[in-house]
Amino acid sequence: MTLMPSTMPGLGIPAPDFTLPNTNEEAGTSLVKLDDFAASQALLVAFWCNHCPYVIHVREGFADFAREYQSRGLAVVAIGANDVKTHPADNPDRMKEAARQFGYTFPYLYDESQQVAKAYDAACTPDFFLYDEHHKLVYRGQFDASRPGNSEPVTGHDMRRAVDAVLAGQPVTGEQLPSIGCNIKWQPGNEPGQ
Repeated sequence: MTLMPSTMPGLGIPAPDFTLPNTNEEAGTSLVKLDDFAASQALLVAFWCNHCPYVIHVREGFADFAREYQSRGLAVVAIGANDVKTHPADNPDRMKEAARQFGYTFPYLYDESQQVAKAYDAACTPDFFLYDEHHKLVYRGQFDASRPGNSEPVTGHDMRRAVDAVLAGQPVTGEQLPSIGCNIKWQPGNEPGQ
């Protein structure tokens, strides 16, 4: 496992477009695209997977957070982009199982080509990108300070503060700290910079 922090791209950039297959039949159509969220007050894009200890550590808290905030106007989508040849636990069938097991209420999309992960400059799992109603980036960074092995509880404090501001029509203030987790498992030749 290689630990990797978020790349923290510049605030204000537009959300890259995507159209990806959805493995979570309970949350949306079989294909989900960025335009599906055009009417949302805010959009949270999370790069996610099934096997990473950092995702496993926050997944139940994140699922609870998503249920709470979706009812308040936040659109949430998770994207799995790992190479499933080297990490079969992250394949679409296993994504579908995870969505059911952990009660994901959001689409869990499969980025087989890894082009969407590259467009978002995603680096790790989990990696979070929060956009305002105009799909401009207003927050990127950690869900909270909890990590496997530290004593911090999973609260979603940092993300809640950012989402609360966006839903209230206010700017996101305060320091934005990088998320950290397992590096995205790139297919040979797909690594950033290739």
